[in-house]
Amino acid sequence: MIVYTEWKKAEDYMKTLIVYYSYDGSSALIAGLLKEFLGAETLELKTVDEKRRRGISLIFWGGFQAVKGKKAALKPYSAKTEDYDLIILGSPVWAGAPAPALNTFIAETDFSNKKLALYCTHGGGMRKFFDTLKSRIKNGVIAGEVDFQDVKKTPPEVLRQNVKDWAERISAG
Repeated sequence: MIVYTEWKKAEDYMKTLIVYYSYDGSSALIAGLLKEFLGAETLELKTVDEKRRRGISLIFWGGFQAVKGKKAALKPYSAKTEDYDLIILGSPVWAGAPAPALNTFIAETDFSNKKLALYCTHGGGMRKFFDTLKSRIKNGVIAGEVDFQDVKKTPPEVLRQNVKDWAERISAG
């Protein structure tokens, strides 16, 4: 299948940074599509502890960490948020909360005078994800939020259109 996209000039875009943590690749897939549609730069948060927990151990370990607002030690990164007009934050939903890696980034970052957009990926049951995430962000203006359920099960053309529609909404205002 051939997919045609409209191309815009660089000056048509706000300078945008997509900051995300992805455990199973779903949040990374959304970040990649947003990058394509917005001409954005990306920062994938990587934790120092890269132990891959699976199944029940991920649910207990990750869920506990997320619900308690725990932070994860991050590998060094060089992106400077002050260089961007729009910052998009993305994370999987762990027990209704953001992943610890995103908690760390938020705690270390001053979002004053920044436009923010939030997204999450989940398999069903995001509960109070956005309320929790917004309560941890100390400054910034939230321009929009969206959740993407069952990313890997969604037909690619539907997912592309959903991400494109949201990208257009958050970049318009």
